[in-house]
Amino acid sequence: MTVLVIGKHGQLAQSLASAGGNDVVCVGRPDADLRDPVSLERVVSSVNPDVVINAGAYTSVDGAEGDAEAAFALNRDGPAILARICAARAIPLIHISTDCVFDGEKAGPYEPDDEAGPLGIYGLSKWQGEEAVRQTYLQHLIVRVSWVFSEHAHNFVRTMLKLARTLDEVTVVDDQVGYPTYCPDLAVGLLKMAKDATKPGFAAWGTYHLAGNEEIDRASMADAIFAASRAAGGPSAQVRGVPTADYRTAARRPLNARLASTKAFRTFGVRLDDWRPGLTRSVRALLSQHAAAPAVEPKG
Repeated sequence: MTVLVIGKHGQLAQSLASAGGNDVVCVGRPDADLRDPVSLERVVSSVNPDVVINAGAYTSVDGAEGDAEAAFALNRDGPAILARICAARAIPLIHISTDCVFDGEKAGPYEPDDEAGPLGIYGLSKWQGEEAVRQTYLQHLIVRVSWVFSEHAHNFVRTMLKLARTLDEVTVVDDQVGYPTYCPDLAVGLLKMAKDATKPGFAAWGTYHLAGNEEIDRASMADAIFAASRAAGGPSAQVRGVPTADYRTAARRPLNARLASTKAFRTFGVRLDDWRPGLTRSVRALLSQHAAAPAVEPKG
């Protein structure tokens, strides 16, 4: 099975490359640009994959509020183009989406068929991207993910460790709840879904959730990050929890980001491992990366 991943430098693309080895081909910009149909046509024709995973996106939740044009181009229009290309070649498409398509007001975890209600431009662009894929090509799997972290690229764990190197106390919201998801585990699950989707007679197309299996709030997750860092001899900080209403950001985020993965388990047998061992691995890897990085010469 040859898997073409749209995206190269993000944490999911890097995790898919590590999990899939030579079977996974990751291509990012400019060779595969979601804003450039010609580049997408060219890379799909060149790789001739058995399945495509779209891990490319505009991912800055706050940035999207001031850059809606780019957010919709990458999160809505690009997936529509990619779906048309895959449809013309009968290649299954796995499109990655987000918990931010929901408003976060549900009492329990969100199921794949729950009504969407995005709170901001990022969530709206991702929701419209989902709809574009649904309307363009039947043979798709839309997989929503949430609170993804790893030792790769930008994520919450890296941000907390960076802050702890210069601050004794960090302020983190304590009323946003989700299921943290270790990206290498997510990658393994997605590749299992991809393999099943290429089997003759597969017909379970549609929308799925794939997330970790233990809920926690953001402030408590920050505490867990610092505990893992202290145990490894790394930086730590005190966490001051505050309600989201007192922590102003450009974009609103859902207070409830929990995604129920039951449907993915029933259909594919995929269930992600406990995220805490993955957190320990991520923290240790990030500390090693920081230690190995060349020192920056002071200015002046």
